[in-house]
Amino acid sequence: SGFLFMYNPKTLPMKRRMKFMAIALLSMGFIISCSKDDETKVEEDITAADMSEIKAAVESGDWRITNYLDDDIDETTNYVGYTFTFNSDGILGATNGNISVSGAWSMTSSDVDELDFNIFFTTPDIFEVLADDWEIKKYSSSKIELIDVSSEDNSNDYLTFEKI
Repeated sequence: SGFLFMYNPKTLPMKRRMKFMAIALLSMGFIISCSKDDETKVEEDITAADMSEIKAAVESGDWRITNYLDDDIDETTNYVGYTFTFNSDGILGATNGNISVSGAWSMTSSDVDELDFNIFFTTPDIFEVLADDWEIKKYSSSKIELIDVSSEDNSNDYLTFEKI
C-alpha cells in the first residue's frame, strides 16, 4: 500500500534517464570531494612528513581548549574564554580579553619519525601546567588532540585544541 520508486531504465524516457544519471554522478562527485576537507589523521599515521601541514593548520586562525585532562582530572574549565594563537615565529598567545599570556610553541621530530608538539609557558600556574612536549594523537585542519604519557607514573594527560 506504499509507493516505492525504483529506477528502471526501460520505463523512463531517454531524456529523463540522462538527467537522472547526471544528477547521480554530480551527487557522488560532490560527496567524494567534500569528504577530504577535514580529514583526521591518527597517531599511527602521523609522521615528520605531516609537520608542515600541521603547522599551517595551527598557524591559521584562533583556537580554544576543548579538553584538558591532567592525571584524569578535568581541568578544561580553567581555559574557558581563552583564545590561543599559534604564530609562525613560535610565539604562543592566549587571551580572554582581560588577561593576556605569552608563551612559545614548536614542533620537533624525533629519530623514530615521531612528532612532538611543544608548548612552553612559565606563568601563571594554569598555563605552566600546559608546558610539555606533547605527542600528536589526532589532527585535522580544525582540531588537534595531544597526549602526554608521564615517564614517572605512566599516567596520561590529554589536551585538545579546536579552531574557533
